[in-house]
Amino acid sequence: MRLLIMGPQGVGKGTQAAKLAEHYGIPAISTGDIFRYNIKNKTELGLEAMSYTDKGELVPDELTNKIVKDRLAMDDAKNGWILDGYPRNASQVEALDAMLAELDTPLDAVVALDADRDVLMERMAKRAAEQGRADDTPEVIAKRLETYAQETAPLLDTYGERGLLVAIDGVGEIDAIQADIVAALDAKVA
Repeated sequence: MRLLIMGPQGVGKGTQAAKLAEHYGIPAISTGDIFRYNIKNKTELGLEAMSYTDKGELVPDELTNKIVKDRLAMDDAKNGWILDGYPRNASQVEALDAMLAELDTPLDAVVALDADRDVLMERMAKRAAEQGRADDTPEVIAKRLETYAQETAPLLDTYGERGLLVAIDGVGEIDAIQADIVAALDAKVA
């Protein structure tokens, strides 16, 4: 199964991606993890990414696309994957479409988790306190949510038009949310 998991920061994408990966026996692939792996191991792509991140800049789409394509072609992703954190904009959707066509691996579904803004703000403030993340101030969190609303949320319409979207409420018990996702996916992909 090849899935995207999308939603605003703090909605539980990483948690659910890990649980779904275990359930379906496929890797959960986070673009943040890919970047960290490539940077840590000083790969060619990692060194190129560092030339941006060291200056506090976002890694350009072209490089992000290369890193994702490289990861999706790895052996552990041959039977499927869950992609978390990508695509984030319309340009990346086009790039992903091209990658999947080239790899002859169509997308099965897009899981969209959602929660009220107040819930997301509260979750991210709690995460910042627990993890000591100084960059997760209320202002930064609000900015991330605005960026998601402007750039990434519209992509859900694209996937909805393609008949791939599975919308799930991201509020509740983690296991109950996972059960809702699995039931919706099994009904859609069966």
